[in-house]
Amino acid sequence: MISDGFWLWQFLGRLHPMVVHFPIALLLFGAFLEFFTIGKFQSKLRPGINLMVLAGAVSVLIAAVFGLLLATNEAVEGDLLDLHRWLGIGSAVFSVAVLYFLNQVGKKKQTGKIKAYRAVLFIAAFGVGFSGHFGASLTHGEDFLTETFPWNNSNAYDSGSFDLAAYESGASGLSPEKEMQLIGEVRTVLAHNCYKCHSGAKTEGELRLDEREFVFQGGESGAVISPGNPDESELFRRINLPKNHKDVMPSKGKHLSREEIDLIGFWIEKGAPWPDGAEQKSVYRVAKLAPRKPVLPRLSAGLENPIDLWVNAYFEENELKWQAAVDDRTYLRRIYLDVVGLVPSPEELELFTTDSNPDKRAVWLRKLLDRNDDYATHWLTFWNDALRNDYTGTGYITNGRYNITDWLYKSLQSNKPYNIFVKELLNPTDASKGFIEGIRWRGTVNASQRTEMQAAQNVGQVILGLNLKCASCHDSFISDWKLEEAYAFANIFADSTLEVSRCEKPIGKLASTRILWEELGEMDSSATRSEKLRQLSEYLIQPANGRMYRTIVNRIWKQMMGRGMVEPVDEMENEPWSQDLLDWLASDFVEKNYDLKELIYLIGTSKIYQSQSSGVKSADLFVAADFTFNGMVRRRMTAEQFSDAVSQVFSPVFEEKDLKYNPSQLLTEQSSNTHFTRASLVANNSFLTALGTPNREIVSTNRDSQASLLQALELTNGERLNTVLQKGAAQWKEKYKDGPVIIEEVYNKALLRKPSKKESEIALAALGNSPDVGQIQDFFWAVILLPEFQLIY
Repeated sequence: MISDGFWLWQFLGRLHPMVVHFPIALLLFGAFLEFFTIGKFQSKLRPGINLMVLAGAVSVLIAAVFGLLLATNEAVEGDLLDLHRWLGIGSAVFSVAVLYFLNQVGKKKQTGKIKAYRAVLFIAAFGVGFSGHFGASLTHGEDFLTETFPWNNSNAYDSGSFDLAAYESGASGLSPEKEMQLIGEVRTVLAHNCYKCHSGAKTEGELRLDEREFVFQGGESGAVISPGNPDESELFRRINLPKNHKDVMPSKGKHLSREEIDLIGFWIEKGAPWPDGAEQKSVYRVAKLAPRKPVLPRLSAGLENPIDLWVNAYFEENELKWQAAVDDRTYLRRIYLDVVGLVPSPEELELFTTDSNPDKRAVWLRKLLDRNDDYATHWLTFWNDALRNDYTGTGYITNGRYNITDWLYKSLQSNKPYNIFVKELLNPTDASKGFIEGIRWRGTVNASQRTEMQAAQNVGQVILGLNLKCASCHDSFISDWKLEEAYAFANIFADSTLEVSRCEKPIGKLASTRILWEELGEMDSSATRSEKLRQLSEYLIQPANGRMYRTIVNRIWKQMMGRGMVEPVDEMENEPWSQDLLDWLASDFVEKNYDLKELIYLIGTSKIYQSQSSGVKSADLFVAADFTFNGMVRRRMTAEQFSDAVSQVFSPVFEEKDLKYNPSQLLTEQSSNTHFTRASLVANNSFLTALGTPNREIVSTNRDSQASLLQALELTNGERLNTVLQKGAAQWKEKYKDGPVIIEEVYNKALLRKPSKKESEIALAALGNSPDVGQIQDFFWAVILLPEFQLIY
């Protein structure tokens, strides 16, 4: 639909999509080539760069004019269009500056303006790129790029799967349950097919289909729905038109299937029901908030742990078989790495395997959990990632960030109940305030990254398994959370009332103050910040907040089993492979005084934890809609576990001088007469980063277990590891003279077993009877690259 403007302006406006590709290509490529002239402005690339920049800057101006004509003469509006328009205008302004400075630097004695020319060129190039991105979002939808990502496959929309016969209920009409189901399916069709052009982000023809009020209000041509009369409804007429018809809806993208069209027609025929407000049915899955403790399944022979009863019920339902139990060596190594982050020594394995106690696995697990310092040092890594706590980095130098390491370590060491742990994070002392204070970035930041919104996002993600990042900028396109709800939650963390900004544009409205689920409690909006935090901490930790305890149970399960019951672990709206097990474990966790060690003990003594693990061909399978649980997923050691294992067996990777936190004057671990500093207590560095330790400027609740090119390069050519293995080889050369002895000892300490006959022969052929330091170092390197060393089986 177009407005009644002059035809020539309308024609030129529609040339905008064609013209805009010139500046995107020319200006961006010109700016890219400009990087290669830094240090030598008059390079051989200069004539080509100048020509591209000149053509690109001029075409930016032409595209901006045509774009304004298009926006003026087409019946399109919305916040996305506004953002695209202002970015385009800004790009045009900077393009004029590019033309000016390009002319100036071409003159003699004007070399001082080269920096200014490059600055405006790069800004213009970025502006054109971002403007083009939002322009593509206007034409193809805001999820045009992101919907291709593999982790979005779980939300893929399957059209044409509606059974209209299921809604027929005789002369009395639809039952309330069927009506709500019908409304949900209709909204699903609208959301996946119509919102790209008819929502708050983009409103073509003054028509919005994302909220009840606008649906029945209609567009510039009047009402589009006549309840009870599909044939008189403009919406139904449009979706029935042939795909190449000028009035067909959707005008872009995939045409509606016959089943979808029939569904819309049936809905209109039934009076187009669409309840007001809270009665609306979400098109997204919404996880329940309240706790639930289902009755345990019937007892089964050989299964005593409640976890196994639920797993057995799942296996029976899905016709799956139990895997065999792992041997003592595998189990001991597994619990050592999971509980204290270390590998057992050969002596410890000998004691374990010769222990005649039938309950020795439970006994040894309990002993490990009682090693409070080792436990805290290992789990410090997990919580540092989640709470984005580190020892150095952005914000620490400028006092825009607070370290919580001491509070965190002592909380883990004393096994602080999880409800108190969370309460002290939300209503903090000086020692624990770093999490909700976030990072005060230097300079101007966007509204969605101010510290109050960081707190809302981080608390939502870590503690509640909720993604508020989209809703921090605009109404979420991946859930029902609204912008004003995110701001109301962020307002709890603010000293003064926040003004709501939509896509960086203030809307002239002050935020209210509300918890995300008001059934948990009502916030006092007039209270001070400290009082609001106290209220929030009390409301969130109460047992009625079943979501919080499902979230932590799911995280611990993933740490030990390799994959969460819900995946990704930050998206607790997703369906778990066993809702009953998740609900039962969360309720049991609350009943056992929020004890994380007891949760670990329960999982670690289960038959399913003690069963053989399996590999996964692709990480995509973790989030597949048809995922089937069959046991533990094999996983790679974390960077810290790998570093400590190398330190235990060969030579310390880190020394006392690398230590950034000294928890209790226990600077080092001692194993096999070797002292070393645990990797979780040192600052992030290139070695740990290459092996997967994240940048803790953002919350990180998942580490990729797949090997990467960067890891391979670090393990084969990294300076730190090379030095460590070289030093270790020299030490081993002094202690063990003979090649066969070295082979035997390395296998014993690194892999907790003797080498096979073939392995001994291959190793001896490489080492010889009296190897030098270089040969021993190469042997060390070959062993640590073995999957048997790097993986947790």
